[in-house]
Amino acid sequence: MRELKRAVVTGLGVVSPLGNSVEEFWNALKQGKSAAAPITKFDCSQFKTRFACEVKNFDPSMFMDTKEARSLDLYSQYAMAAAVQAFNDSGLKDAQDDPFRRGVVFASGVGGLLTLQEEISKYALSGKKPRYSPFMIPKMIANIAAGHIAVKFDFRGANYGTVSACASSSHALIDALNLIRLGVVDVIITGGSEAPVNDTGLGGFCALRALSERNDDPATASRPFDRDRDGFVLGEGSAALVIESLDHARKRGARVYAEVAGGGMTADAYHTTLPHPDGRSVEKAMETALNDSAINPGEVDYINLHATSTPAGDGPELGAVQRLFKNSLDKLHVSGTKSMTGHLLGGAGALEAAATILSIFNNTIPPTINTVNLDPALDIKVDITLGKAVEKQMNVAMSNTFGFGGQNASTVFKRINS
Repeated sequence: MRELKRAVVTGLGVVSPLGNSVEEFWNALKQGKSAAAPITKFDCSQFKTRFACEVKNFDPSMFMDTKEARSLDLYSQYAMAAAVQAFNDSGLKDAQDDPFRRGVVFASGVGGLLTLQEEISKYALSGKKPRYSPFMIPKMIANIAAGHIAVKFDFRGANYGTVSACASSSHALIDALNLIRLGVVDVIITGGSEAPVNDTGLGGFCALRALSERNDDPATASRPFDRDRDGFVLGEGSAALVIESLDHARKRGARVYAEVAGGGMTADAYHTTLPHPDGRSVEKAMETALNDSAINPGEVDYINLHATSTPAGDGPELGAVQRLFKNSLDKLHVSGTKSMTGHLLGGAGALEAAATILSIFNNTIPPTINTVNLDPALDIKVDITLGKAVEKQMNVAMSNTFGFGGQNASTVFKRINS
């Protein structure tokens, strides 16, 4: 039987509503800052929701030349920027590896939505003459960020994108872990990216009645587990992780953030957009992730919850957590960092994995903000880390993400000791 290799995280990169570097992102998380504010990218005055968590002060020229930037949709620009940061952070630049032993698995739930919107608008305004750009398809497809990252760094191994709505980048991370475990590659850049803050993205989610409409106070709109929560806040950005085999990392003397211990995936098989109210598939995803990691529930210190601040979503997840960890709730912390970043859709799993990894590396649990009146219907028995970050010795942490279609993914990370 083939011996499974251990996988570790050696590089991180972030483009987020809380900052365009790992340091900015982490400092803002610790301080409990909200990124939600009125939308500045387009005129949204006709929509019921007029705010989001936008990426601010993003300069693509810091990560790619002007010609390259023009050939990329905004979601791919974010992805490339995060990947460049992660690659540089990992110290791989000086490693002399076989390029076929390096791969990319990079996710997006939607892909180049802005490109699609712009091209259809131009077509409609042109009198419906066939004037689509030859770059439309290669800019909008959801796997193209992975392709561009491979070109950038000459990574010639496994290369693809995963698409599972808001679970997309968690599935990418689990795939990356398994490719490393099986020895298919030694190094993978993984993560996710999304750029949905545009007319089409906002309009679609408004039509679903999924977004908060707290336009008078957007900074406090995302409030997981609060009695008065009314929907999620749209976010955008990207996070990238360099994952490599522990042997490979040690051989080159790399700094290690954490070990990727395991992952679990399930389906609700219930509804296209609503989670199953009993949360059993969520519980099974977490249980499977722990079993895959050979870790007991009592060993988990922290869970970064999906916690979208939706009336339908928060309860089933919290119930699943409280059942699975019923014997260790007194030592467990959970939090919902979407209360600060908004919901990055297909990029959420990667950004929250980065937050979870940083929590282990820095022995600090980021808070859940804006929650003022706990929903009594949720019967909350676990510490949801309200308002302020908590310093705590961290060894094991989890991250949950769930997508439309009932697609659930949980990932487990642990401090690397041996």
